[in-house]
Amino acid sequence: MPRTPEEQLVHFLSDMFSVEQQALAQMESAPDSSGAESIAKVFDEHYRETQEQADLVRERLEAHGGSPSVIKDTVMKLGGKGFLLFARVQPKTPGKLIAHAYSYEAMEWAGYEMLIRFAQHSGDQKTIQTAKAIRDQERSMMHRLEQQFDVAEDSSHAEESSDKLDELLWKHVTEAHALDAQGIKLLDKRKQIAGNESLESVYSQLRDKMQAQAELLEQQLARCGQSTSAWRDATLEMAALNWSLFFTAQSDTPAKLAAFVYAVLHLEIGGYQLLKQTAERAANAETTSLCEQIIRERYAMADQLAAAFDQAVTATLGELETT
Repeated sequence: MPRTPEEQLVHFLSDMFSVEQQALAQMESAPDSSGAESIAKVFDEHYRETQEQADLVRERLEAHGGSPSVIKDTVMKLGGKGFLLFARVQPKTPGKLIAHAYSYEAMEWAGYEMLIRFAQHSGDQKTIQTAKAIRDQERSMMHRLEQQFDVAEDSSHAEESSDKLDELLWKHVTEAHALDAQGIKLLDKRKQIAGNESLESVYSQLRDKMQAQAELLEQQLARCGQSTSAWRDATLEMAALNWSLFFTAQSDTPAKLAAFVYAVLHLEIGGYQLLKQTAERAANAETTSLCEQIIRERYAMADQLAAAFDQAVTATLGELETT
C-alpha cells in the first residue's frame, strides 16, 4: 500500500534523526583532528547545538507516534563514518576535516529543506517551524566553517619550505582532479533515482559542468608537467561506490539524491577553497585564478540544484504513491 502523507513525513523525520546521530558521532572526535584552537571551538559549540537538534527532531518524531529506527541508527553511525572515507584513506589533516564537515553540514541543510517541504505537504506547522530553525543553524555552521578554511590550510602548510610547498600544491591539484572524477561517476548514476526528466536534465547539466572543470584541471596539470594520480582516482571512485551503498541503505529517493549531491558539491567547494589558499601561499597565480573560477561555478551549481528541491520532493511523493 502507498504511504500516506503522514507516513511519508514520519519516514523522513526518522531519516533526519539518524543524520543527527551520525553528526554527533563525527562531531565528538573532530576537535582532536582540528589542528587549531579556533577550529576545535567551532566543533565544540556545534556539538552542543547538534544535541539540541537531535532532541527536537526526536520530539517531532514521537509527536507523530514514530520512533527512531534502530537499524537506520546503526547504519548511519557505522556507514556514516564511511561518508568520510577520504579522511580514512588519506592522512588526516585539518583541511580535510574542515572540507568533510562542510559537506556534511550542507547535506543537513538540504535535508531540512526537504523536511520543510514534506511537512508542508502534510500540513504540520510545528515540524515546519522546527525544521526551519535547525536549517538556519546548519547554514550558520557552514558559514563558521568557511571562516576556518584559511586557518586549516595554515595549520597544515605554514612551516613548509618553498620546494615542499610546490610539491604539496600539485599533490592537492591531483586530489581535486580525483574528487571531480568521483563526483562525475556519482552523477552518472543519477538516472536510477533522479525522479523525472526535469531533474534528470539538472543532473545532466551539473555533470557536464563538472566534466568541463575537471578538464581545466587536467590542462593545468599538463602545462606544469604534472599528471593525475591513477591510485587516488581509483580510491575516490571506490568512495563513490561506498556513497551509493550508503544511500541504498537509506532507501534512495529523488529527495535524498538531491541532498546528497548538494553535499558532494560542497565537499568539492571546500577542497577548492583549501587548494586556493595553498596556491596563494605558493605564489601560483594561475592555479589561484582557476580555483576562484571553479569555486564560483560550483556555488552556482549548488544554487541550481537547490532551486530544484521542490521538484525532488514532489517526485519523491509521487514515487512513493505508486510503490
